[in-house]
Amino acid sequence: MRSSLEIWDMARGQARVVLQTDCHIEAPNWSPCGSYLLVNGEGRLFRVPLDAPALQAVDLEGVGRLNNDHGISPDGKTWVISSHHRGAGSEIYLVPAGGGMPQRVSPEAPSWWHGWSPDGRTLAYVAARGGSRVIDVYTLPVDGGTERRLTNGEGHCDGPDYSPDGHAIYYNCDRDGHAQIWVMASDGTDQRKLFADNFVNWFPHPSPCGQHVIYLAYPPGTLGHPADLPVAICRMDPDGGNRQRLIEMNGGQGTMNVPNWAPDGSAFAYVRYALPG
Repeated sequence: MRSSLEIWDMARGQARVVLQTDCHIEAPNWSPCGSYLLVNGEGRLFRVPLDAPALQAVDLEGVGRLNNDHGISPDGKTWVISSHHRGAGSEIYLVPAGGGMPQRVSPEAPSWWHGWSPDGRTLAYVAARGGSRVIDVYTLPVDGGTERRLTNGEGHCDGPDYSPDGHAIYYNCDRDGHAQIWVMASDGTDQRKLFADNFVNWFPHPSPCGQHVIYLAYPPGTLGHPADLPVAICRMDPDGGNRQRLIEMNGGQGTMNVPNWAPDGSAFAYVRYALPG
């Protein structure tokens, strides 16, 4: 099987397989109600019910070319997707949970969604603006308004995800040479690196219970966040301490690009890939 959708139980320290498929699927989200996962594959969005796992295609009214930057609102009523549908680069859309007509909310392209504030009012995402190729972190009110730039070209920044109290945003940035895990206040102030090691670290996701942050560790020297590499999902305390490697596997791009925790913080979902060749 090409893709293995799995769940890691934090208390037991072990994984279970939810679904395996020859389709290349990516980036599981866990619904706030706990009953289903959301993944993308081949430019489409799929719902995976946990009581009877299967890839259920979602009707997005003709909007396709999705990438792996999607998620679910805290109240579970709205989904957010990132799509190249209009051919202008990735753009962010909101869609009613279950499917329907997506509504574009990002003011410009390219924009890639990554986080939703716990109060449901704000989206966090990364974008390049003004013809620059530099990727920075931005926020935007869900109901519309002016986007706010939180980082300012200090390096490639990616993967912003809110702490469970909404006061902080975790993200990765390579401003010191290679991608490491950073945190800042939700208004962009007090930016600080949590630790330094030789691994190339991406996509931090704080747990809803506030006890853990997981992230994806690439081998030293990796450029960007490619697929099909020997990676590890690591956990740490919210302050960067007590780091440990939980899972080692073939993965990378698509393994856990977006928020993937169970609503109670007891487990998280991810995708493992078959070895190439």
